[in-house]
Amino acid sequence: MTLGDQPADLSSSAGNWKLDPARTSVEFHTKAMWVFNVKGTFKAVEGGATVSDDGAVNGSLVFDAASVNTGNAKRDTHLRTADFFEVEKHPTIVFSATGARPTSGGQVEVTGTLTIHGETKPVTLVGALAAGATEAEISVETDIDRSGWGLTWSKMGAGLANHVVLKAHFVKE
Repeated sequence: MTLGDQPADLSSSAGNWKLDPARTSVEFHTKAMWVFNVKGTFKAVEGGATVSDDGAVNGSLVFDAASVNTGNAKRDTHLRTADFFEVEKHPTIVFSATGARPTSGGQVEVTGTLTIHGETKPVTLVGALAAGATEAEISVETDIDRSGWGLTWSKMGAGLANHVVLKAHFVKE
């Protein structure tokens, strides 16, 4: 696969795009107990996007909240409880894109909403877009304060700030 540079106008990528979960990743980095860095992942389960002829974009990414994996089974079990993601009641984390536009410096700005733990908040993500005729990938790094979604458990110095790294790979339908 060869991905080109980010298009100057998203209309050149018009069509329906399906997320390739196997080639999509989301990682988070946070602090635990004041000093320990914790890295974790979630698995993508589905998603897609539609780019209209005028370059308007909408779509979604869905992640399995129960797939949280930090490499520590006890911690992962705790993250699935009501103290954090409460996966029995809120099995998915969803980003819904409502728009995107190229910005200077070869970046793309994607606006939408992020739903975590049943709470939906507006977000704007800025990242790199590489697009070819049949495949595209967006890479985003952002910081999220989990307390904005009601995830406020913070005993023993657990950080509320999370650095998130997303690489979403799409195939044109």
